[in-house]
Amino acid sequence: MNKLQRCRAPVYEMLEQYRIVGNISYHVPGHKNGAAYDGVEGAGYLDEVMKYDVTEITGTDDLHHPEGVIKEAQELAADCFGAEESFFLVGGSTAGNLALILTACPESGMILILQRNVHKSVIHGLMLAGVRAVFVEPLIDPLSGLAVAPAAEAVEAALAAYPEAAAVFVTMPNYYGMGSDLAPLARICHDSGVPLLVDEAHGAHYGQHPALPAGALACGADGVVQSTHKMLTAMTMGAMLHVQGQRLDRALLSQRLAMVQSSSPSYPMMASLDLARRLLHSRGSDAFTAGLAAVDVLRRGLAELPRYGLVQPAEQLHDGTPLHKAAYEMQDPFKVVIYDATGVLGGFELQRRLEAKGCVPEMSDDRHVVLLFSLGSKAEDAVRLLQALREIDSEDTSESPHTTGISESRNISTWNNLNVLQISAPVPFSLKPVSVNEVESINLEHSVGRVAAEMVIPYPPGIPLLYPGEVITDQIQQRLTGLAYGGAKFQACADPVLQRIKVYNIQKGGEV
Repeated sequence: MNKLQRCRAPVYEMLEQYRIVGNISYHVPGHKNGAAYDGVEGAGYLDEVMKYDVTEITGTDDLHHPEGVIKEAQELAADCFGAEESFFLVGGSTAGNLALILTACPESGMILILQRNVHKSVIHGLMLAGVRAVFVEPLIDPLSGLAVAPAAEAVEAALAAYPEAAAVFVTMPNYYGMGSDLAPLARICHDSGVPLLVDEAHGAHYGQHPALPAGALACGADGVVQSTHKMLTAMTMGAMLHVQGQRLDRALLSQRLAMVQSSSPSYPMMASLDLARRLLHSRGSDAFTAGLAAVDVLRRGLAELPRYGLVQPAEQLHDGTPLHKAAYEMQDPFKVVIYDATGVLGGFELQRRLEAKGCVPEMSDDRHVVLLFSLGSKAEDAVRLLQALREIDSEDTSESPHTTGISESRNISTWNNLNVLQISAPVPFSLKPVSVNEVESINLEHSVGRVAAEMVIPYPPGIPLLYPGEVITDQIQQRLTGLAYGGAKFQACADPVLQRIKVYNIQKGGEV
């Protein structure tokens, strides 16, 4: 494509023209370009958005059978991100993850190899597809205790043990911006004749600037899901799915996407995807200059604040030898992960202190706070954050160091059938609900040794720490207690603050 084509935004431009023409609507949506609010309460800031909120009429194209502006916009996206074919997602990366799994595993009972620490949308995909999941343990960074991704050797061993596997599914980077080179993993998968599927929700910007890691597509992945709204500039819920090669049935993938996405997609959201792509096509790597400069200001400022530690890949000696066994080699520069090196403030409390000063982090855990920058960040954002951190540092810190009773290792696996290579036996997933007669609710403090009957998902980041059918070990109970004590919120479980947990009753084998 030439430069002129790349500077177009077909969906966005179509909506602008629709607004200018001013045709009378005899179709949905019922607000009639916002006219339903005229002379009454008004739609406020949504009034302008509604003027562009159209549906599938002549000239607007159809997301599920694109032939016009949406088709052109998706082709431009494929050109921008290095894919053979790209699909707009109006249900976030969740829709893409579901569609990839339903495509790779079209029949119930098929085996999918995936890492243990995946987003809840991946687990829901396993349930919808009736997958038998072979979990591979992620490597744990010894300095931070954070889980990253499985070692290539472990995935290779899993493929050797389960040659009938349909695909391998990994998450890269993780929610803390930590990642490794996917190229060896892609080669292993392709040598075994299976596709590599990647949840790259937090890496839509990868490969767009020399300071950023290479993207999953450039490393050889077959199907890649990106949250264009997270690290780029689309509206929330705007995402893309990119594919290359012949290992995925694209006709089936299109059909699966039609299943999991709305038949009435948001045109303003698709226009925002179009604009996010155009920004990269028109500005190139220059789009990231201001954001990277802001991160540099923050990092230089943190170097003068010894109270705050910074999560980064293991340091190396002068000869290149790692000081620690590396669980990852790459850190997204836009994800600045800090912690109170004195141990006085845990991650949740540090986040609360920052929010009280008008600085809202992306997320926190019991130790860390994730500060997310992007191409939209400015140097003054970093300056204000540093001022807030200085003020927190100067406040009374006479309280005792923060502890949760959690061991230094944060390996969260509780599977009791892992071998030395950290590979689980196939775990069946289905949509069959747990019967109320099979479970009971007990205090979390009394749950060690019992079998979980519900999924437990701290949110953010949305990674399940416990699945139904897993034995609750002392380690996982301490981990959950520490998160609950720190103020984490939980999804999927009956008690959102996790004072109680559902377990299988003894009659159903709920005790070990």
